[in-house]
Amino acid sequence: MTVNDEQSRLVTIARTSGIWYLCLAVSGILGFMVYHSQVYDADPQQTVTNLVEGITKARLRLLLEFMIIVSQALTAIWFYRLFRNINEWAALATAIWGTVNAIAIMVSAISMGSAIKIAQSSQLMEDKIVLIDLLTSLISNAWSVGGLFFGLWLIPLGYIITSSGRMPVWLGRTLILGGIGYLASTTISYAGVSGSWVGSLTIPATIGEFWMIGYLLIFGIRPVNK
Repeated sequence: MTVNDEQSRLVTIARTSGIWYLCLAVSGILGFMVYHSQVYDADPQQTVTNLVEGITKARLRLLLEFMIIVSQALTAIWFYRLFRNINEWAALATAIWGTVNAIAIMVSAISMGSAIKIAQSSQLMEDKIVLIDLLTSLISNAWSVGGLFFGLWLIPLGYIITSSGRMPVWLGRTLILGGIGYLASTTISYAGVSGSWVGSLTIPATIGEFWMIGYLLIFGIRPVNK
């Protein structure tokens, strides 16, 4: 295989990675940021009502969770394919932490499926409220703890970019900063500290992710020493 053939192959893998990453971003925005609060309320009784009367929306939320899990796992694997010949250890770490994050979100999906089934059952309303309150808490904590692994996967990903010169160095630095922000935000939140500034720690990650998606889809990956 010639150098040009190898570069073309890597660009194809990079753009496929970008497509999976875009699917992850879109499903995450729609599922967690748009539809989630329309189904899962802080009041468990309202959540039961939403699950019973808005079953279509509840199932759509669950299907979006499936899409998040699948696209996260596929993005992780395609990043390994893209970067393994550049830095195998960092590529493997990216794939592992990304996959573990997908597994954490699986806990959320399992809880959502259980909540729908319980809400549609013939159990007493009081029992439904208690069980769905527990499942809603599991959903929330699965996402929160998953933030640790989402932060961890961004750090080796950013390191590959900053050390290889195959993408903009500030893209890599932004991803590393975003990964640290996710780790800090999750830890601080579970330490009982609250405030709008805690959520702002993940802003660099959001910037870095959309920058990464755009770069992968438009440019792919730079040739060696370019």
